[in-house]
Amino acid sequence: MEEKYSLCALNRIFGFEPKVAHALISHFGSASEIFRTKGKDMDALLGPYSKYKGAINARVFEESAEELTRLSEKGISFLGVTEDGYPDLLRECDDAPLGIYIRSMTPADKLFGPQKGIGVVGTRDISQYGVEWCRRIVQGIGRSSERPAIISGLALGTDICAHVQALDSGLPTIAVMATGPESVYPYRHTSIAERIAGTEGCALITDYPPGTAPLAIHFLRRNRIIAGLSEALILIESRIKGGGMMTSRLAFSYNRDVYALPGRVDDVRSQGCNLLIREKVADAIDSVDGLLDSLGLKSRKRSRILSETDILRERFPDAHQSIIEEMALIIKTVRTNRGINIDDLSAVTGLGYVKTARLAGLLETEGMITSDLLKRYTINTCIYR
Repeated sequence: MEEKYSLCALNRIFGFEPKVAHALISHFGSASEIFRTKGKDMDALLGPYSKYKGAINARVFEESAEELTRLSEKGISFLGVTEDGYPDLLRECDDAPLGIYIRSMTPADKLFGPQKGIGVVGTRDISQYGVEWCRRIVQGIGRSSERPAIISGLALGTDICAHVQALDSGLPTIAVMATGPESVYPYRHTSIAERIAGTEGCALITDYPPGTAPLAIHFLRRNRIIAGLSEALILIESRIKGGGMMTSRLAFSYNRDVYALPGRVDDVRSQGCNLLIREKVADAIDSVDGLLDSLGLKSRKRSRILSETDILRERFPDAHQSIIEEMALIIKTVRTNRGINIDDLSAVTGLGYVKTARLAGLLETEGMITSDLLKRYTINTCIYR
């Protein structure tokens, strides 16, 4: 445990500059050996003007030991960079955290196994187009035989969409937080965070010690862990500047494969993705199956995809065939005219406003289509048998 306590202490000291601590560990051979070195000798090694002068001492070691003992009582563990079980991909990064705090049902040394990790990131202000494709992509990954972990940051928008869809698809998911291990941000995601922590193979992780507040800089630094854990990274939507862009460029610098969902050139939420594709930092996603092939994921024997009519007969077994056909027409029209409003929908289908509104309301209740405040409709998700 001495090495674990030492790594935890060094993480608290050098959290924002892990490269300095990695150099010290390399020089002394272990983290625990650093704390056996006399203070004056350490200060001489760091240099007379180092801001870390006097920081490495017995007190910080003891505080870390007490902290980990307290956290273990809450089901939170700490995994140091030199310990068995620390993710190999993350360890390869020169700015890898000295350790990560973990909340999970799965033992820390078994959490990061041979399974792939795929990062899914994007804007907090995700559009319905982004939601639909995020769900499609994660669902598609869920049909693969390898069952890779979906890695994201528990934030609003793309992150939480990816986590929830992973859970619903039976995939493991890892949420990398920008706070200490005891807190969840945003607070509204607490129930989902608890679901992640309580699901086998899933985890909440962070390199920030207890009490760390959700400051903007913490989210930016958190992104390197998402990129480092991922064998491949998928950017759903992003403006030219944003956390998703930073994570994508970090992943590219770590020699990871990066994929981006292209969008309209005049949509600010797609301009970041389009830029990465143009710069050849990311490959364009043109279909779910094409993405799975690029990721090297083999699909399990795929079940037949139900037609809209088949699904409607299952959902509305007592409905007359003419009603089924009219609802199928609405779905087909919405699918080919994303964002169509209720007036145009009734005009295109020729069903009239009253009937269109009534049938669209039934379809929305069943989760097959969704609408915004202006009654603009989109397909909610793909449905597979």
